[in-house]
Amino acid sequence: MSTRALHLGGLLLLLPFLLAVERPRGLGDVKDVRTWSHEEFTRVVVELTRPVEAEVRRLGANQQAGKPARLYVDLEGIWVGRNYEEGIPIGDGLLKGVRIGQNTRHKTRLVIDLERYDRHRLLMLRSPDRVVVDVYGPRTPEKSRPSDARPDVAHRKLRKIVIDAGHGGRDPGAIGVGGVREKDVNLKLAKRLASRLEARDFEVVMTRRDDRYLDLEQRTVLAESARGDLFISVHANASRKKSTRGIEIYYLDEDHERHSLDVAARENAVPRNQLDTLQRTLAKLRVSETGAHSKTLATTVHDDIVKGLKADRRTKSLPDLGVKKGPFYVLFLSSMPSILVEAGFLTNRSDAKLLGSDVYLDLLADTIADGVVRYRDSVGTRVARTR
Repeated sequence: MSTRALHLGGLLLLLPFLLAVERPRGLGDVKDVRTWSHEEFTRVVVELTRPVEAEVRRLGANQQAGKPARLYVDLEGIWVGRNYEEGIPIGDGLLKGVRIGQNTRHKTRLVIDLERYDRHRLLMLRSPDRVVVDVYGPRTPEKSRPSDARPDVAHRKLRKIVIDAGHGGRDPGAIGVGGVREKDVNLKLAKRLASRLEARDFEVVMTRRDDRYLDLEQRTVLAESARGDLFISVHANASRKKSTRGIEIYYLDEDHERHSLDVAARENAVPRNQLDTLQRTLAKLRVSETGAHSKTLATTVHDDIVKGLKADRRTKSLPDLGVKKGPFYVLFLSSMPSILVEAGFLTNRSDAKLLGSDVYLDLLADTIADGVVRYRDSVGTRVARTR
């Protein structure tokens, strides 16, 4: 063996040691790597201490080297060192496992070893900074479909509703007049809505039924794994202006309105100026697959809420702030028609009193459920004609 080869071999042997002890300055860190496995997709989340720009690349299997097909993501300016050097085995029929290591002194590489694959999506989230890779595909060969196949939400039988009570646990949400916490109001309304929908022959899945904290990835993984047909996220609003009151319903859209950005920033728990990154992410997603359905759902539910509130003497003066569109994480992470209901302003004394009233929450749950029934009936008729 030549002296040069021996020297190179020595450097390769020393590389793990050098990477471990000679970390360059100014790099971000890998804080955590998490995975969730569900029927039609597996989610891989890498939490970082700083934002990165990244893209997913795919490599075919290398049978001679014994390497499976894989996806990989390079994270420039990120240090992982020798953490996770044993990898994270998954073996769920879709992914074999996840590996993450120091590819160069200034770059970490995430490798996702595939067992089966249809498609993937990449999301870059903030507060905390995360790289999210969702890998879709069947877990058995018999269920395989073409790689360009897309879920057809317009032709799904609408029966299962996912209800998301916003915030919870260590995240109280908005704090209103008298110290009322948004997370408590959200859960009360969500439970009432669930019982109304079940009475109307829907199957209901709730992201939480008690006071627990769920991050946005967990909420939407629960929704996706449940294979829900609709997603309804329940919230209560807040404003610096104490006089602002009323109900708003949002659906996802790449466009937005000025006020929508303020609300989205609060519900997404990110500074308003970081929503530009979110907008770029939205442009990469197939919003068109569910956007029209979400808008119709929002409009239908809104009309029933307004009709019900105007008919009740206690709520007929409550302002109708209309149907709006905005960039909400919890909506764009869901692949089904989705809406976000802001049930009133906790920062307004009159609204806060209503939100603390069982009578008001019952009325709101009834009218939202009525709107969902009308949406189901109208969509069902259109679906029947297209089959």
